Amino acid sequence: MTSMNGPSARDGGDQPRTQFLTVAEVASLMRVSKMTVYRLVHNGELPAVRVGRSFRVHAKAVHDLLESSYHDAG
Repeated sequence: MTSMNGPSARDGGDQPRTQFLTVAEVASLMRVSKMTVYRLVHNGELPAVRVGRSFRVHAKAVHDLLESSYHDAG
């Protein structure tokens, strides 16, 4: 619903959508096994949210982990 002042926060407005990934999606993106992703989550290296019996990982957390893992060749 749009008010006279523009989209409301309840509508999502101009807020970017938060993207959460499954463990399988993270594993595919990182080119590692699902077990490696679970290990990263359980060791606290990759923050995740538990939804029922499964985990969801924020896409930015995956990006941040990969960025911090870069090593200069040389």
